[in-house]
Amino acid sequence: MLREFLAGAGLLGRGIVLLFRSPRLLLLGALPALLAFAVLATGYTFLLVFLGDEADLLTPFADGWSPGWRTTAHVAAGIALAGAGLVVAALLFTTLALTIGDPCYEAISRHTERQCGGLPDEVEVAWWRSLGRSARDALRMLVASAVTGVVLFAAGFLPAVGQTVVPVLGALIGGWYLALELTGVAYERRGLRLAQRRRVLRRYRPRALGFGVAVFVLFLVPFGALIGTPAAVAGATLLARHTLGDPITVRGAAPVPG
Repeated sequence: MLREFLAGAGLLGRGIVLLFRSPRLLLLGALPALLAFAVLATGYTFLLVFLGDEADLLTPFADGWSPGWRTTAHVAAGIALAGAGLVVAALLFTTLALTIGDPCYEAISRHTERQCGGLPDEVEVAWWRSLGRSARDALRMLVASAVTGVVLFAAGFLPAVGQTVVPVLGALIGGWYLALELTGVAYERRGLRLAQRRRVLRRYRPRALGFGVAVFVLFLVPFGALIGTPAAVAGATLLARHTLGDPITVRGAAPVPG
């Protein structure tokens, strides 16, 4: 499992190498990511600016407590809210960036497919039908990410666990959702919808988690999402090909283990 997890994380590195060999595609994929980043960074900044007031609103039960315990509850609420907001923002970023830059990321995914030998059985879907399906799938992902944020926020109040286990759990859950979201471009080309790609990825869960967690961590690095998003689309295409038994050896690169 550890080997598969690391192999999945390595797919992101391969995506980065692949995109740096095609600077035009890297720039093309960075533009919608920049716009999505600006929108969500503004929203998250507002969340942090008013974090104290928001923590007060979320902890009315502590108003009658002693000052020390009341402050502890407010601080715990603030930390939990900031952490949950970060997880949700990472998931929303991917959905928003892929929606804004759908043609750009489609081009990156197709380029990756060609580098690995192409896709002979591609399913042709009208763009308007593909857009409708993608919008429905994105809505389901947004609902799931919102529920995740609420659960992580509540778990953040637990002593010790909220500051240790919850961040790790958030990265794992966020990584899984990112793997589902980012592979959508390649799976859609093969006629696979959200429920179908979820079933496929479950059979390769350690590798999918390794890839998704690596992307999640990169997205937490300031401006890492700008380079990370187009590279993650390339890496997700490699992941999708692996799960379906297609060759994933990029020309001029070493084969991927497994």
